[in-house]
Amino acid sequence: MLIWFESAVDGGQRLSGGLMPIDQARVSVLDRGLTIGDGVFETIKVHDRTPFALTRHLARLRASAGALGIAAPPDEHLRQSVSAVVDANADALLGGLGRMRMTVTHGPGTPADPYLGTDLPTLVITLVPQQPWAPTSRVAVSRFRRNEYSALAGVKSTSYAENAIALREAKAEGADEALLLNTAGDVCEGTGSNIVLGIDGQLVTPELASGCLPGITRQLAILACGVVEAQLPAAALDAATEAFLTSSTRDLHPVERLGSREFEPAPGPMTALAQAAWRLQFEGQGISDP
Repeated sequence: MLIWFESAVDGGQRLSGGLMPIDQARVSVLDRGLTIGDGVFETIKVHDRTPFALTRHLARLRASAGALGIAAPPDEHLRQSVSAVVDANADALLGGLGRMRMTVTHGPGTPADPYLGTDLPTLVITLVPQQPWAPTSRVAVSRFRRNEYSALAGVKSTSYAENAIALREAKAEGADEALLLNTAGDVCEGTGSNIVLGIDGQLVTPELASGCLPGITRQLAILACGVVEAQLPAAALDAATEAFLTSSTRDLHPVERLGSREFEPAPGPMTALAQAAWRLQFEGQGISDP
């Protein structure tokens, strides 16, 4: 696998790197993405050698980086780096879907103080074949809460430990995703997805004030698939008659089990209509950057 990797060299005076085999990339042990989780990332679907919704992903990356005070590389440089990685790994995708990850950290800190360092970021872009999801998802309701007042609320940060813990517990229960409420007890988001509930004939997703991530697929589902935003108390989970998850690799992924509740059929009728609208709007020829 060839990746794009660049980081600060010469004592933080300049950036160096480019396209290289993954086993040749070397991240500094002082990199703040490693020592203090000071970094952001994007996961991007690649289809027919084309990243999907790249403009939206770059905008969110820049917003996340800005929240952490990271000087993200210019968009044009990121686009060129993305193209280089796609071209270098296209044959490995075998004509199927790819999952690209773009990670930007604050770069190396100092031995004496991990919060100090240069303003030169570390950039890593990888691309691997996307493993297919099961036809439906099983979602556990986590005992952990998302802090909607956190400095990281709405930021796609590499500080992912609490998501990893919640997901690990969900998998131990036979689920493949964990749903978190926020500190107010309202529905928020999954560890790596947004959620949409079918309630009283309407598809509803938690509003951004809940602390959820502004997911790219969530944005597009609101624009084109009849999804609306609202504050959703925990009781909405009992009122829902169907549900689906949204993420860059799942698209609109039907939920067959939510907590202790089983949804039959899955997808439900509203979910099926939303999936049809998604395919019509975003899976046709020439539709790559909505």
